[in-house]
Amino acid sequence: MHKKLRLRNRADFGRVYRFGKSFANRQLVVYWSTKHEVERFRLGVSVSKKVGNAVVRNRMRRLIKEIVRQHKEKLIDHVDIIFIVRKGAVDMEYRELEKSVLHALRKASLLKGSRV
Repeated sequence: MHKKLRLRNRADFGRVYRFGKSFANRQLVVYWSTKHEVERFRLGVSVSKKVGNAVVRNRMRRLIKEIVRQHKEKLIDHVDIIFIVRKGAVDMEYRELEKSVLHALRKASLLKGSRV
């Protein structure tokens, strides 16, 4: 994921959690907030220690980032997005996780053409 597309600041995470909206399914929670200063979208991924050890957490982070990277042209612009990974996502295959990510994005109206 390109450096400009990353959400890394604690203040940015806090702003999205506090003032943003959220949607959850069994595997993921997605928080989002619009920010017009950003040209595209920015992505942050949070994985708790409850999900697994460092290897598992980093793997989940990489998988989510890769899925979003492959579908970045479908995402709307000017938005900060945070994914929180739940335990249910750890045992999923890549395609299942991809479907879950796209489902969460679609329900959150973050995909182009999916305004609910």
